Amino acid sequence: MIDPILREELRRDEGVKLRPYVDTTGHVTIGCGRNLTDVGISLEEAELLLENDMRRVDAALVEAMPWVETLDPVRKRVVQNMCFNLGLSGLMGFRVMLHHLRAGDYDGAANAMADSKWTEQVGRRAQRLIVMMRTGQV
Repeated sequence: MIDPILREELRRDEGVKLRPYVDTTGHVTIGCGRNLTDVGISLEEAELLLENDMRRVDAALVEAMPWVETLDPVRKRVVQNMCFNLGLSGLMGFRVMLHHLRAGDYDGAANAMADSKWTEQVGRRAQRLIVMMRTGQV
């Protein structure tokens, strides 16, 4: 059982930092004194972060490009995956790919993906996403 008084004392004494920082002993720390260097995070915490990040990416995509909601599920996942990897601003740099995608030209979108530095940087991930974009299949 979590002691609510201890929780508040730790929040007060450790503070709440939502971005990583290096503590006075040189450890990368986040939250209420979570020592990332030595403790890291649990699988459950990693899954929670992933779910939150997926929601954030989807909300950003829908706000910036509402037409993404009209894509079939496979191609929408390609765009979400790229946005997760590149950030929204990075994805928006794929103007030619997005133009083809919005027009329903999936070959053109796949070709634009293939003709990018990103493809070299992420290797197999890019190859898999290009096939998904081109075919609409996993």
